[in-house]
Amino acid sequence: MREGLLAKKPLKRIRQWLAENAERDIYDLQEHYVDTFDRGRGHCLHLFEHVHGDSRERGQAMVDLSEMYAAKGLTINQAELPDYLPLFLEYCSLCDYHQAQALLSEISHILVSIGTRLEQRDNHYHIVFDCLQALAKTKVDQKIIDAAISFVQAEDTSLAALDKEWEEAAAFDGDPQQADCAGCRSVAEEMLPTERREQTVKIVGGVQ
Repeated sequence: MREGLLAKKPLKRIRQWLAENAERDIYDLQEHYVDTFDRGRGHCLHLFEHVHGDSRERGQAMVDLSEMYAAKGLTINQAELPDYLPLFLEYCSLCDYHQAQALLSEISHILVSIGTRLEQRDNHYHIVFDCLQALAKTKVDQKIIDAAISFVQAEDTSLAALDKEWEEAAAFDGDPQQADCAGCRSVAEEMLPTERREQTVKIVGGVQ
């Protein structure tokens, strides 16, 4: 705040929000935080959740981000993921102004999407995201805002829907009629020593 990087309006709003929170019970604040950020993917604070979801690309993106931190001599605690927004912002705070602004600009579409969803729910955490977007100084496509509004309007916030959203798929839940046994054999064979593999191929092929 002392740097004068925020305009007067967003600076006034976040100062007022912080002052109001200072008067609230700590347990109420903690409960509100969990309800806001841990009960669904829409407000998830892990950046790549909004970009890659559970796809394989997320793993490589994590590695790249970790290497970016390491380049500044920063090592992440094993209990945290590199795309956790507060961690990312802490890294930005160690960069010069222009580099930090460029990094915020790269995630501005995520900041706007989360902030819009929060504002639609009258959740004042949106003020934080509004300020981050103001620092990024990047104009976001209106389609992202419209999509965030549509998401809120269509979202099922029931506990049953929440359980289903975070439900993990069973590892062994495939259709046995659709199983590629030849593919399974090839993977298993590559894991065996050469002599055992040759013997296994003979057995599977019906030679013995």
